[in-house]
Amino acid sequence: MIDTSKPHPARMYDWYLGGKDNYPVDEEMGRQMLALDPRVPVMARVNRAFMHRSTRWLAEQGVRQFLDIGTGIPTEPNLHQIAQGVAPETRVVYCDNDPIVLAHATALLRGTPEGATEYLQADVRDPAAILAGARAILDLDRPVALSLVALLHFVPDEDGAHELVGRLLAELPSGSYLTMTHATADFTPEESAAATAKLKAAGVTLALRSREEFGRFFDGLDLVDPGVSVVHHWHPELGEPVPGQDDGVIPGYGAVGRKP
Repeated sequence: MIDTSKPHPARMYDWYLGGKDNYPVDEEMGRQMLALDPRVPVMARVNRAFMHRSTRWLAEQGVRQFLDIGTGIPTEPNLHQIAQGVAPETRVVYCDNDPIVLAHATALLRGTPEGATEYLQADVRDPAAILAGARAILDLDRPVALSLVALLHFVPDEDGAHELVGRLLAELPSGSYLTMTHATADFTPEESAAATAKLKAAGVTLALRSREEFGRFFDGLDLVDPGVSVVHHWHPELGEPVPGQDDGVIPGYGAVGRKP
């Protein structure tokens, strides 16, 4: 059942990207976010571009399995199109908790005949369910890239955000990767506080984390150069720049780490 009485991050993200799979409540909250910082749509595109670059980099390193949690509403090119464009045999499992994403999941399943794509309806707060579903498609004895792009800033500390990532990584073998982006208040504290309050009033939790707190997600992993960086500064040579990305601060971090 799709709840249209309050905004949902996946649908707001779709609105920022210019999509049509959102409701008036999502657009209204999106416009309130734009009033605080008109560059929010640029931030959404920068996160999407990071997913493209990191997926391409991982595929070029030989990774052939991806577990993408917090997939969002399909926006081409999707992760599997990037990965299977490098290696057609790549296997991809998508996961999201929003019913509207499920309604559009068929767009995520049009992969190559050599590879595999599957969609799970599950929440990142239930890693056991995600891993059980992923095992039907992925070989968890072989390296997997765990993708958590623009997701964990919606999971507060009281829900055990760092522990959830740790539980997912614990089931993945050596040679697996974690690829993440995360919003921060480090650069825009006043605007971020106002945005957090507005979203909370609408029933959406926003847990902005510092560079140090974001880096903790990668404890025990070997960070890929350049380590934790502002999102669009992570290997920009692997993709096209997002218009407007250099016209001010992008308040978010991105990184990729390898499990030893």
